[in-house]
Amino acid sequence: MGTSGIIFSTTHLCSPSNSISFPSPRPWPLLPQLRTSTRALPLSRIRSSVSSSSSSTTTTELTPDKLPTIDSSVTGGAYDFTKATTSLTNELISSPKKVTLLRHGLSTWNAESRIQGSSDLSVLTEVGEEQAERCKKALENIYFDQCFASPISRAKQTAEIVWQGREKPLVYLDSLREIPLYHLEGMTNVDAKRIYPKEYTIWREDPANFIMNGRYPARDLWITARDCWKEMLLSPGESFLVVTHKSILRALICTALGLDPERFRSIDINNGGLCVFNFNVRGEAMLKGLNMTAHMYSDHVYPG
Repeated sequence: MGTSGIIFSTTHLCSPSNSISFPSPRPWPLLPQLRTSTRALPLSRIRSSVSSSSSSTTTTELTPDKLPTIDSSVTGGAYDFTKATTSLTNELISSPKKVTLLRHGLSTWNAESRIQGSSDLSVLTEVGEEQAERCKKALENIYFDQCFASPISRAKQTAEIVWQGREKPLVYLDSLREIPLYHLEGMTNVDAKRIYPKEYTIWREDPANFIMNGRYPARDLWITARDCWKEMLLSPGESFLVVTHKSILRALICTALGLDPERFRSIDINNGGLCVFNFNVRGEAMLKGLNMTAHMYSDHVYPG
């Protein structure tokens, strides 16, 4: 009796007779601050600063024998995400942290399809206020140690609604302001495309190389996002809410995941959308939820 088997037939699509070539992506010059390394960060270079009630501060090195033990008795999730990404703090943080990111509700310029940037002239619409109320309801079971927010009106209004009834004061950070877009701000997208076709097209299609007033706004935003992460993660507490704008949210998410500004438009966040990150004591991030919007279309409440 013969031996039966499975024969795999392979068709080579890229033979000389029908080769296919793909254009290489156009590189852009990375700023020194934006360069990333594939090398693992040595444990001995991550330090922990512990302050006591006295004025002295002790610094200890993170070594394998000092790592916290993690209870992995429950299955279904990743518990030890050592070296998941590079550290956003380059030093130990006080404890693992959970950070919930929230985009503001629908604004007047959102509704009018205007470019907002860092302008403070756009405020929440009635729909935007209702969206903020939905976010408040959806998050009511979650305890937050602090709420960080952009001081720009549309985000500030959203934060005030969502945070209403909680004891601790809101904390406004300038590093959570939206990306500045200079003379494009306030223009409708249609007018901006017509009047400044070159600049508008680069902004929409190649934001990492978008230059205005001698600045690269997207690249600057990446630097701001890194600084913002460090400021928040080194703050006391284990659970934070962050209320801000879409572009800075994109930068926060991408920097946490080790993505460069050329990935700016690979992530989108709706008005009222929620994103959740967990951070280990090294300041390394794990994305747990991206653009969650169930609460915008139902009475969904997230568990505490």
